[in-house]
Amino acid sequence: MLRSLAWREVSSMYVGSFLGFIWTFIQPAVMILVFWFVFSVGFKAKPLNDVPFVIWLTAGMAPWFVFSGIITACSTVIIQYAHIIKKTVFPSQILVVVKILSNMVAHGAFLLLLIVLILCNGMPFSLYYFQVFYYLLCLIVLASGVGWLISSLNVYARDVGQLVPVVIQVGFWVTPIFWDITIMPKNIQFWLKLNPVCYIVQGYRDSFINFVPFWEHGAYTVYFWVFSLLMLLTGGWVFRRLKPQFVDVL
Repeated sequence: MLRSLAWREVSSMYVGSFLGFIWTFIQPAVMILVFWFVFSVGFKAKPLNDVPFVIWLTAGMAPWFVFSGIITACSTVIIQYAHIIKKTVFPSQILVVVKILSNMVAHGAFLLLLIVLILCNGMPFSLYYFQVFYYLLCLIVLASGVGWLISSLNVYARDVGQLVPVVIQVGFWVTPIFWDITIMPKNIQFWLKLNPVCYIVQGYRDSFINFVPFWEHGAYTVYFWVFSLLMLLTGGWVFRRLKPQFVDVL
């Protein structure tokens, strides 16, 4: 069921289009090209630690785009599948997982293009690239908890669906994606790192650029997993408590 629903989600994005699945690669490729032109050609952004700015930026945007895409999709997923939930005995909790799986397709294309960009700039290939699977697991755990929480709450308070894009927009700018967190004072860095997505963004850069193992961030890793597991348990608990009334409210 997960596989068929996830494939249906992906295929519905390109139904009727001539290029079909190729758009999965075209969209991130155009985005990376725009980044390169604006920051490397236009603003003449200087390399960070001998790393072209466009690569540094792309490595940070890769996890943010998939995370924000999952959260935005999860906010309305129960309402989207209301026709199934109201007519059949359906395990609605898997719908959040469906959104996660469907977003992984575009994320895979983004990562592939990132690796191509890195190699084309003469940067070395490293086994640290495979560390990204650990950070991807971190992203999935965090997104699952948040997804279950907001998807269930939005059934009862539709304002949640309107609030999510606003929070996503604010989160984009307070997360060190376009800027380096080290430019901030130490006390400000502490508060910014309370944002768990910051751990994942930095982890992607450590995997593709800095080649730093995740265990070197011992205390930060512990904080992230404590926060994410609490969010996972909270989101799952709220979803389970509200799920029996979905049919009546929808």
